[in-house]
Parts: sequence; structure tokens; C-alpha cells
Amino acid sequence: MNIGTITDAAAIGDPDRVALIIGKDTIGYGQLAAAVQRCAAGLAANGVAAGSRVAVVDGGSLLSIASVLAAPRIGAAAALMNPALTTPELRALMQNAGCADVAVAGDAYATRLQEAGASRVLTAADLLSDSPIPAAKAAAEIDDRDAVVLFTSGTTGLPKAVGITTRQLSARIRGMGQAFRADSRPTVAMMCVPFFHVGGSLGMLASLYSGNTSVVQERFDAGEWLRLVPEHRVRTAFLVPTMLQRIRDHRDFTNTDLTSLIAIAYGAAAAPVPLVRRAMAALPHVAFANVFGQTETLGAYTSLLPEDHRDPNRMGSVGKPLPGVEVRVVDPDTGADVDAGVVGELWVNTSQNVTEGWLHTGDLARRDIDGYIYPSGRLSDTINRGGEKFGPIEVEEALRTHPAVSDVAVAGITDEEMGQRVGAAVVARRPVTLDELRSHCRDRIAYFKRPERLIVVDHIPYSETGKVSRRQLAALIAEND
Repeated sequence: MNIGTITDAAAIGDPDRVALIIGKDTIGYGQLAAAVQRCAAGLAANGVAAGSRVAVVDGGSLLSIASVLAAPRIGAAAALMNPALTTPELRALMQNAGCADVAVAGDAYATRLQEAGASRVLTAADLLSDSPIPAAKAAAEIDDRDAVVLFTSGTTGLPKAVGITTRQLSARIRGMGQAFRADSRPTVAMMCVPFFHVGGSLGMLASLYSGNTSVVQERFDAGEWLRLVPEHRVRTAFLVPTMLQRIRDHRDFTNTDLTSLIAIAYGAAAAPVPLVRRAMAALPHVAFANVFGQTETLGAYTSLLPEDHRDPNRMGSVGKPLPGVEVRVVDPDTGADVDAGVVGELWVNTSQNVTEGWLHTGDLARRDIDGYIYPSGRLSDTINRGGEKFGPIEVEEALRTHPAVSDVAVAGITDEEMGQRVGAAVVARRPVTLDELRSHCRDRIAYFKRPERLIVVDHIPYSETGKVSRRQLAALIAEND
């Protein structure tokens, strides 16, 4: 299918059905389809041709969502970029992705995108005016042509452009939900993760394919999330762990009617077990699922299902591989499979990979004898202390069990003698010392994994997708220890 036409069936069959709720605006499928057609005609009129990549810089707005559909409608691809990026960062991504001179941006980002090198930046005023809709014929489907371009998180350098073809994206969307049916009642879901993230963009496309309704929170705020759920009777949501924690800890949580919720999926970063237990206890009617994946696998390739959450021995796992997914845990130096319980790098082979063959994910994990996978961090985050190598998550899990620790993040700190030392940043409920934490860890982790440098902070430096910014963390610990 042409990705740019996925709203057409609902626009014809039930044009008044709500597709998007963005702020105070309620947008029906007929209105969304008209916006997509306007954007497609506008892009074509400004020289965007089949095979082009168009930078799109905005939040989860009607402009960005319509542009992501409009580009493949004319045979091009929208390259979704983080609107928080600076001008040099945007310039680097545009060059890296081979973007066209024409780009799309929200009003707040247009000047920045022009300074980054786009000769023509189209805004909502250019593409979403109320003028008559010009004819814009949908391009023929070409399976191996890119439909969307996403970017890796860039935790170890410049984010890499990941082109997703029509064939790959179509198969993934069909696998995530059923096609629109006029006689089906739409499910209301919350999209509060960034639209440029694989979880946001794929979740949105799957929702539109099925004719469902998405409540879009352009920038996450726990208090606003708690207001939107009962107002729109939201049934499902995808959250990163930091979002879940802020929702659970918010002063309005206990007084908010969350009975409409039936399922919460969480992922994109490691979820502390105590947090998940607290959330489950507070929302016993909600089915929780932990999902694990990355951009190159088009989202989740493993899941810890709701029934698995009832087994305390499974908590902390991201579950088993999904149907059709092969996973190996290997020694990253030799490529040889490691034994059950041994930490290694995850290799994944599945039809939803954007590249052929085994993908070396860069994620460290161990697999138990029953096939459940337990993440241990990123290979690039590995701490090498005097030749002993381990992931920061192991240390974080041990520190998090201390009653004084509200939140924690760990990173390797450069050291002349040992190569690296173990540094920890802690958000504390009460004063706590390094000696106290090291003593607490004595029976939980090996001596070489215990923290050697400590700073107490007001908050952990998380990215917009809920991942710890390890480089920023290491610099913070080194400067303040």
C-alpha cells in the first residue's frame, strides 16, 4: 500500500470519525485526509519529487503528521527530526540523510531550519491553508522506495539516518493492527512520546491505519496527561519509564479517574522494578506490557506480556522474542553464543529489520534458561574498570534498592590508574554517603562494580525518549565529585 493513502478508507467510510485530538483541536478523518492532500500538492508544487527526502521539524502537530503521510503519497519520504536540535545538529542530519532543499517546519523552527541549509521551508501557512484542494495524484507503490526516514538516538555520536521502505513499513503497520472498518468502534490512545521517535511515528501510523483516535500530547507533562486521560476516556498509552514515574508521583494521581485505561505499554529505556510494581498496585485494572526494540527493528522485537508481570521472577525482564523473531546473545568480541545467564550483545534477525540478516543491536543482555531476556545496558556504555567489564544498569539496580535512593544513574568516569571508575548520580530522599551506598551493595554486586564516585543531584539527565544521557552524566560526575 502507499503509506500516504492509509487515511483514505476512513475519510470515505466515516469522515467525521475523530482521528486526532491535539490541544483544543479535534480533527476528523475527512479533515486529516484533506490536510494530507494539501500537503502533498504543496510539496509537489515546490519541487519535491519522487525519491526525495524531506526534513520535517515540529512536534506532534497536524502539520508534521500530515507531512509524514503527504511525502510518500507523492513518492517521497519525510525525514523526522527532533525539534530540540540546534542549527548545526539539524544541518548535520540533513546532510547525513541527503535531504532535499525543501523542508517542512513548525513556525518556531522555520528560521533554524533555514539557517541549517534548507533553501525553502514550508510551514502550516504554506501547506494547510483553507484554499481549494488542488489535485494531487497518489504515486504508484514502489516497495523498495523509502516512505519514512527516522534517526537513531545518537548516544555515541551523530544519529544515523534509517530509511524505512514502503514494503517494510506496510508490513509493520499491518502487523500492529487491523485495517479500518466502518462498523468498528475506534480505540482512544494517548501519544505522549515524541513523534520523531519510532514509538511515536509507528504508533501513530498504525492508529490511523485502523481508524482509531490519537490524543496527542506534543510535549509530555504528567499533570496534563492526568487531565487528558479522563477527559477523552483514553484506553491505551505507551510510556517511557520516566513518564510513568512522574505520572505515579504527581500530586493529582490519586484523585484522577483512570478507569478508562485498559493497557499501558512501557519501554525505550530500562524500567526500575519497584516503579513497575508501584504502578501495577495503583492501577490493578490495567494490563502492563514491557516492550523492547529500536529504530532498526521498527520498534519492539520482544515483550513481557501482562501475565508475565504476575510472576515476580520475571520482573525486570523485557520478555521473550515476538513471533517470527530470532535472538542470539553473543560475546561481542568473538561473535560466539554465550551460555544462559551470561551477559552478551543481542543479535536480532526478523523480517521487520530494516537491514537484511542479523542485526548487531549494541544492547547488552542476558537470557535465562526459559528464554526471557534481561537488559544490561548499551555496549557503548560498558564500564571497563581495570579490565573488568560490566553494564551500568547492574549497578543502578543495586543502588535503587537503597531506601534513600529515589532515582539513580551510573556511568564510567575516566581514570588514569584503572581506565574507568564507577560514578553514580543519585536523587536522594534523605542525605546519603558513598560509604553507605557501597556497604549496601556489598552483597548485591561484585566489589569492582560498587560506586567509587558519588554526586547527589535534583534530577537525572534523561533524553526526550527517556534514556540516560551517559556522556552528560559522566561529565557531570567528573566536574562535581
